[in-house]
Amino acid sequence: MTITTENALLNALANNSSRLVIDKASLANAVAGQIFSLWRATGQPAQGAIPTTSAVPTKATTGAFGFDNQTAPATSYLAWLSLTPGNSAAGIEVHDRIAHMGGLVLNVTTSQTTNLPCDLNTLAPPAARLGASNYSDVQWFLEVYTDGGATASNATINVKYDDGTDGNLTVQAVGGTLRAGRMIPLTPLIPVAQQGKYIRGINSVILSASTGTAGNFGFTATRQRTGQGMQLANMAHTFNWAQLGLPEVPNDSCLMMVVTCGTTSTGTLRGQGKIAHG
Repeated sequence: MTITTENALLNALANNSSRLVIDKASLANAVAGQIFSLWRATGQPAQGAIPTTSAVPTKATTGAFGFDNQTAPATSYLAWLSLTPGNSAAGIEVHDRIAHMGGLVLNVTTSQTTNLPCDLNTLAPPAARLGASNYSDVQWFLEVYTDGGATASNATINVKYDDGTDGNLTVQAVGGTLRAGRMIPLTPLIPVAQQGKYIRGINSVILSASTGTAGNFGFTATRQRTGQGMQLANMAHTFNWAQLGLPEVPNDSCLMMVVTCGTTSTGTLRGQGKIAHG
């Protein structure tokens, strides 16, 4: 960490920073407490494409925030955010989208391996973006890109753990019309017998029933960089470096916004931020 004093940080914020512009449309059909990605929300940054084959997105990927890469020993830090949410009682998080894939469907009951596996060991994103070498800093999600059908179904997801072993996770009730933008966390689904392991990749998925509509879904690996609560709608909430935790932003990070909903939509999200360099 090369910025070692508060004065150096303030100087970087004023004179050597990349500005983030945030202006995202609301995603509908949510439920309070559900997690939604704003990757596919229109606005600024532009709507991200639905991924197909497993890949490592970067700051150059449409949907990510742009910022200036640095030459070592200089690096970058998320140091200031001002956010105005359209809804109250929402949680807003900034994630680095480390790996993703899509093209899976919600209306078949056979094993799906299209565009899989999605394995961080094979994809080899930069170590600085991954964090701990055992993948303990990485969060995995089932991410929905296009609405599924109304018929209830469960999903059995075969994953690769950090030690190279395979195992199954079960997602209950992926039917009931999974909506575009929904992110279902996978880490809490690791069985008790496998506690202490971390997910390295996704091998395949099987649905217990067709939901009635193909839709489109996939799997996404992220590393959360910061998160804050939004108490009041239509009011700017400003967070300095200390409140954000001054997380490092490695070169080429694919930063995106994630919302924990407080009501039946994500609400609009407007604001700005600064990534300080030094």
